[in-house]
Amino acid sequence: MTRMTTPLAFTLLLAGLVPAAGQAQTPSPASATTTAPYFVEQSMNVFRRFNGDGAKTLEFYGQVLGFGDVGAVGGVSRYQVGPSQLKFTRAGANTAFTRGGINDAAGVRLWTMWFADEAALTKRFADHGFAAPAFKVVDGVRAALVADPDGEWVQLVIEPDAPKDTYGRLEIGIAANDLEKSRAFYRTFVGLQELPPVKDAVLGVTKYPFRHGSTTISVWATPGPKPTNRQLAGIQYVVKPVDPIWALAQERAIPVEQPLRETLPGLVTTWLYDPDQVTNYFAEIRPRQRPAPAQAPAQ
Repeated sequence: MTRMTTPLAFTLLLAGLVPAAGQAQTPSPASATTTAPYFVEQSMNVFRRFNGDGAKTLEFYGQVLGFGDVGAVGGVSRYQVGPSQLKFTRAGANTAFTRGGINDAAGVRLWTMWFADEAALTKRFADHGFAAPAFKVVDGVRAALVADPDGEWVQLVIEPDAPKDTYGRLEIGIAANDLEKSRAFYRTFVGLQELPPVKDAVLGVTKYPFRHGSTTISVWATPGPKPTNRQLAGIQYVVKPVDPIWALAQERAIPVEQPLRETLPGLVTTWLYDPDQVTNYFAEIRPRQRPAPAQAPAQ
């Protein structure tokens, strides 16, 4: 995700950035030590680029996994997972990504979602010509790992009769070249709640989860240095205001993809990198005052 053009800024403005009424919080003073006090939604969005025309990728997330299509805006296709959105855009023609196994690259490597009905989910795979997921029980959890049409990994977890909120959860898995640097970024800069580590028997790693509302970022160590996928995927936060986040990023020397700027009237953003070049995108929508109507000349 390199430079954001004005058309993309307009797309993002329309693509679910405006927070729902009643969700905004009173910002903390500019001396806040993390970005968390400026969040205005109890969730995060994720975005990813696809190769080719993306038709099979969008079919996979919309019709096969069954997430609600909330409409494409410009070049961004969007699917609803609880309060979060999955957002997809086309990769550049000459962009190359390291795909392969989950631990063949650093950065965002896995999305985990929850489902109630295994039979219905498996039938949708068959109906759309996809191989059926190989579900198995590990440590009491029934799940399957599948690759989407671009070769990116998704974990499908089956929990029948769970509370409704379970099926609105989203977990973003990040393989980190330097685990401690990555943990420090999400804990001390982003300010997410760090939970106790979890031994994941399926992945064969120890995950370090960071929760924000319905969304969790889980970080684990790569098995040796791995290439990063700088333009593949990222995490999006809706904030208010964004200015102190930019100031904090400068103070902490956080790597910058795009500095603070008004990318469109009313849309102010900054794009920052985590230690594995995963884009962390902070966006604020500011109300714009409409000019007063011209007064008719006195007669």
